[in-house]
Amino acid sequence: MTPRPAAGSAVAGMTMVTAGSMTANALSYLLALLAARWLGPAGYGEFAALTAAQLVLAVPALALQTVVARDTVLGRDAATLRRLGIRCTAIVAVVAAALVVPIATVLDTGVAATAAALLTAPMLVLLAGEQGLLQGTGRFGVLAALLAVAGIGKVGPAIAVLLLGGGPGTALTASAVGTGAVAVGARVLAGIAGGTDDARRAIGVMAVLRASQVQLALIVLSSVDVLLARVVLGEEQAGQYALGAVATKVAFWLPAAVGVVLYPRMASPEHSAGAVRSALGVLVGIGAVTVAGAAVAAPLVPALLGEAYAPVRGLLWAFALSGACLAVLQGALLSAIARERTALAAVAWLGLAVEVVVVLTAVTGIAQLIAVAATVAAVTAVAASLLVLRGAGRPAALAAPPAPS
Repeated sequence: MTPRPAAGSAVAGMTMVTAGSMTANALSYLLALLAARWLGPAGYGEFAALTAAQLVLAVPALALQTVVARDTVLGRDAATLRRLGIRCTAIVAVVAAALVVPIATVLDTGVAATAAALLTAPMLVLLAGEQGLLQGTGRFGVLAALLAVAGIGKVGPAIAVLLLGGGPGTALTASAVGTGAVAVGARVLAGIAGGTDDARRAIGVMAVLRASQVQLALIVLSSVDVLLARVVLGEEQAGQYALGAVATKVAFWLPAAVGVVLYPRMASPEHSAGAVRSALGVLVGIGAVTVAGAAVAAPLVPALLGEAYAPVRGLLWAFALSGACLAVLQGALLSAIARERTALAAVAWLGLAVEVVVVLTAVTGIAQLIAVAATVAAVTAVAASLLVLRGAGRPAALAAPPAPS
């Protein structure tokens, strides 16, 4: 069997996945906005910090999806990959349980609220396995539906709880329950049966760990400013910064469909170079439009959310710029996972180290913090993209041998 990209039109695939992911993302942003308004800056600061911690712990979910999609393209069967997903879910569940108290201590959040936030991570890992199978086989319509359903299951219960007057911990608990329900039902929606695995390369947790360190660098880089805001800024300013960071998340996740749809082509030796160039070009274009949109929409912030968040109005474009640069960095790192050149993550890790040091030693206000975050995101995105483009035409160093026909 010759490795090949998933079938289907890239444009049609992007359209469907964009629809599904935008549904999920729009609900997430709605949750963030409602939580900011109903909980106030102090309560929302806790909610946002725990959500960021949850995202970091869910990194194996992102890694598992990329590994499953890549190995599906290269000939691995669904049964083997589902077993890998179950093992990864169990590992993340154990790690999440062990980290509840330390994270609650560092972030100064309630233990129950922290446990609720981290409980969602292993469920996201289980869900990611099915998403990877759909992505690798090019079933983007079903994948889009699953993304939308997952968004509804995660966000809907949390909004309902907040509407009834619940706090951050209760809302995060409801979110975890909804995510778990979707994860259990995902296999039925995916409908991909197992088969006879004739691929020659062994597949195990180490493959996910290698991809995880790439995704971890990216996700921590996209979340560290919100986490550090609670350390270097006051409670009020940290909540204001967390609201501005919603624009970062929008710019970061808005073009996610580009990587999802082109990733199977990145994993195929015959199509990798062209897919990488196309992905980076589209991401830069979408990022420019997003930054401009944030600048235009900035005056609406006080009117929609209250004067308490007015300090981030003039900085909204900078938050969006940070997210747009991180989206380009994500495209570059996805291509590294697809071609198994995960050492490229060193660029992101270096940028992360620089950001942490500068923030902890020199930052005292919101404007300084987003300036540091945006600068680091831009520099790492440019560096990683240049390295990826330089090596796009070379054969993957660890590419799997083709399975027998």
